[in-house]
Amino acid sequence: MCVTAVESRPAGVVRGANQRPVHRPFGARVKAFVALTKPRIIELLLITTVPVMFLAQQGVPDLKLVLLTCLGGYLSAGGANALNMYIDRDIDAVMDRTSQRPLVTGMVSPLECLVFGITLAVVSTLLFGLTVNWLSAWLSLGALLFYVVVYTMILKRRTSQNIVWGGIAGCLPVLIGWSSVTNSMSWAPIILFLVMFFWTPPHYWPLSMKVKDDYARAGVPMLPVIASNKVVARQIVIYSWVMVAVSLLLTPLGYTGWFYTLVALAAGGFWLWEAHGLQNRAKAEVTGAKLKEMRLFHWSITYVSILFVAVAVDPFLH
Repeated sequence: MCVTAVESRPAGVVRGANQRPVHRPFGARVKAFVALTKPRIIELLLITTVPVMFLAQQGVPDLKLVLLTCLGGYLSAGGANALNMYIDRDIDAVMDRTSQRPLVTGMVSPLECLVFGITLAVVSTLLFGLTVNWLSAWLSLGALLFYVVVYTMILKRRTSQNIVWGGIAGCLPVLIGWSSVTNSMSWAPIILFLVMFFWTPPHYWPLSMKVKDDYARAGVPMLPVIASNKVVARQIVIYSWVMVAVSLLLTPLGYTGWFYTLVALAAGGFWLWEAHGLQNRAKAEVTGAKLKEMRLFHWSITYVSILFVAVAVDPFLH
């Protein structure tokens, strides 16, 4: 904080993006730094990491290894999310859904956020390399750099395919979960990587449909901003069918058995029902709350949770 003879400010007070004084008590500051890591998103990443460790182990993996992998994954993803907020602080300030993020409110300064993000990136990479293995460390660092550089800095503001290719960063925790146990790669994690790759667009596009005015105001060309609901819904259905088909490849290749197959069929079938329902409403030119696009968004999170729990349970029944 800079205090000059022209303007003095009480300790613990800064000015936010709206230039109003912002009080920064210690407890609120701690919460703000935690918020920079986007804990809710990281929960989803860990849901796709730990079950793959059970599959790789064909049983219960070493608990210490699981804890170290989760800690490293949290720090790495948290660093990526903090750096994402640092880069996107200008558009976060004009979007309703991001207007309360720490850099927008002034609870954390841009420099603090940058240092915080870089520190988490370095610590997470060293933690993975020194306590798990270096293959997992490089995969973790690769995911962070892909999210920050390829998605946030290059794709997000330039193309409607941003979430398609940028979503690769969110698929890599699957590979990290496998490599942390085996220190190698196999077709099983690659298949699950592809499941997450085809899951990401139909997961995120319904949310983008809901808040497309936000993205339009910020100049971010998410697909729902530049295409009609009919076009977006058709793309959602295409990706959904491919995702479900890919999810069923684990069994014929011998990695999973009857339990996973039944769960994948049931969960995937319900997903397709919701996706086609959204497409039918879009074709009928339904708009507003009646479009019910968020039903698929919420189900998409449940779907991943159910599918990966089946991945973890199946080795005990296979």
